[in-house]
Amino acid sequence: MPNWNEILDEIKEAGSTHDIIRRRYLKAMADYTKRNVITYYSGWLQKPGLQGVEVNDADKNGFMSVIHKLDKSAGLDLILHTPGGNIAATESLVDYLRSMFGTNINVFVPQLAMSAGTMIACSAQKIFLGKESSLGPIDPQIGGIPAHGVVEEFNRAKAEVKADASTIPIWQPIMAKYNPTFIGECEKAISWSQEIVAEWLETGMFKGQKTAPTKAKKITEDLGDHLLTKNHSRHLSFQTCKDIGLKVEALEKDPELQDLVLSIHHIYIHTLSSTPAYKMIENQNGTAFIQIAQQVVVQQ
Repeated sequence: MPNWNEILDEIKEAGSTHDIIRRRYLKAMADYTKRNVITYYSGWLQKPGLQGVEVNDADKNGFMSVIHKLDKSAGLDLILHTPGGNIAATESLVDYLRSMFGTNINVFVPQLAMSAGTMIACSAQKIFLGKESSLGPIDPQIGGIPAHGVVEEFNRAKAEVKADASTIPIWQPIMAKYNPTFIGECEKAISWSQEIVAEWLETGMFKGQKTAPTKAKKITEDLGDHLLTKNHSRHLSFQTCKDIGLKVEALEKDPELQDLVLSIHHIYIHTLSSTPAYKMIENQNGTAFIQIAQQVVVQQ
């Protein structure tokens, strides 16, 4: 007969009701696809304003925890729900995922993968979207300020001042709000984000195709063109992503897979809404990296 402490250990291992249901559906999807399944969920919609909900360097620890002991040859189905985040952290995370699974990575977006989340999706060989799913522009933000907007404003100021010197008093206070190196940093951030996404598209989604560089260039320009997308929070639908040239697959094409992905999405949203969790990375075997307030819980 187990003692009190042993029973307590069993309870901890079993997890909460949310944990049990998440694990059931994750395993069901892995059984169906015969591939590894990892979820990457952020609670920015449920807990707005909370730091850490964005893509950051701490996330790699979570992925390392859940990828450990997985059969890397089985590939990866990554289910994403994120507002985006840091470019450097995103680049490092994609490099790590590819070092583990190569380019045998599919990305599923049940609802939203914005900004850096879209960049991660572009590193996949295929993106699965539903009618309600959206990607977003990849134009970088620096301190919450759109880098493209800054460069556009600066170029407009140069053109107007060159054409009419009397506009100098108008533009002077506007330009004075920027640090001396800020415009250069914005330009570098724009080229950085477009260069790495183009490389991922060439070596992943369009690998082996002669037209890969041309396709990658067009897609990154369209996703990063602030004049085209108008706003960093713009939601890009399945059809828009397809028109841009991304290799997207409709979730509705496989009803059983769609049911599994949406069931997983729903239980994660319930978990983020009903618990203190704000960032969750989990695999089909029940290994989870969950950030709660200032604590990190690793479940085996």
